[in-house]
Amino acid sequence: MEIIQKEGPKRLKRSVSDKMLAGVGGGLADYFEIDPTIIRLIFVLAVLIGGTGVLAYLIMWIIVPKESLIF
Repeated sequence: MEIIQKEGPKRLKRSVSDKMLAGVGGGLADYFEIDPTIIRLIFVLAVLIGGTGVLAYLIMWIIVPKESLIF
């Protein structure tokens, strides 16, 4: 699969190729150009500290669009 991105401003998208659940962590990692494991650990820590990680993940799952693949 090849992902084609248009030139222009960066947009936050849920990843379809690097996902564990809904692609939120992979999309954030692509956007910030860091390892997806770091984003996933931040979500886990947020869940353990106060439970806000679950709410943030669910909101992003609903709001952030899925990236499109062009074959």
